[in-house]
Amino acid sequence: MDDKDRQKLIDEIVARVDRENQKYMHHTALPHIEAVSGAGQHGLNSKLDDLLVLQAKDLIARQSAAQPDRLHDIEFRVFSQFGEDGILQYLIRESGIGPGEETFIEFGVENYREANTRFLLINNHWRGLVMDGSEANVATIRADDIYWRADLTAVHAWIDRDNINELITNAGFAGNIGLLSIDIDGNDYWVWERIDAVNPVIVAVEWNGAYGPDHAVSIPYDPAFHRGEAHYSHLYWGASISAFEHLARKKGYRLVGSNGVGNNIFFVREDRLGRLKALTPREAFVEPKFRDSRDENGNLTFLSGQARRDMISHLPLINVKSGAETTLEQLMQDS
Repeated sequence: MDDKDRQKLIDEIVARVDRENQKYMHHTALPHIEAVSGAGQHGLNSKLDDLLVLQAKDLIARQSAAQPDRLHDIEFRVFSQFGEDGILQYLIRESGIGPGEETFIEFGVENYREANTRFLLINNHWRGLVMDGSEANVATIRADDIYWRADLTAVHAWIDRDNINELITNAGFAGNIGLLSIDIDGNDYWVWERIDAVNPVIVAVEWNGAYGPDHAVSIPYDPAFHRGEAHYSHLYWGASISAFEHLARKKGYRLVGSNGVGNNIFFVREDRLGRLKALTPREAFVEPKFRDSRDENGNLTFLSGQARRDMISHLPLINVKSGAETTLEQLMQDS
């Protein structure tokens, strides 16, 4: 989004918030909003952040009494890719996260304009650690106004299962935290398996719906794994919902659901479930709605459903329960 588009979006949000103010707030916030509307190009990112957060506060208020049947019934998006901002606000409330736990760790954040934890940082004033494998992305985060306006640490690192705990502790994080968010498009299962430097209440992890709901599988561990190089389709990466649920149970967590597009699943520590209902992988499974497959030339092919599975059915996977190597093709023949 360039500066012109960003200013246009700000103007649209200003008008929307103005209408909400007239209806609900009797103009109490208008002086600030008018000042934002008249601002120049400098600081557009931070002004836009403020306006988006202001708009979301009404959504949080409406959500406070909700007891949804599915997590995606309480989704809303401020800075997250899809509806994770709303889901996390709900899970934080239901799991009773309070002072001393208001800390997050998220890795695989790119430039952090779109992330699972940015709303927590700005709206909830949590402390956080973000990590990314691109030095340019981390430089962008550190240059953002958010880096001095909030208690954020950004680290450049290529994450693997052997360095993850050291990266966390070297950044000054340890013990009980509110949220761990994992999205590295590859060794996610193997990295989470090794994490013991922190004890999160909530874990959000990106999962690969192309593997289906029933098979507990992951890509074989490879510290140099890169999604775009592993297979041209970009569909061969990560682990299945059943694999993560298997790992979560071993670590003392229960699966509580997926977002509506089927790319992020959420776990809550067993001692903090409260009214939350634990689900089986099949109960939580959502067929992915996004269609990001590619051909050998890098062009989008928009595969969905079984066609996604067929594209990668011959590629090696690890059954995380037995440790045996397998493929989707073999698993489907055996079932």
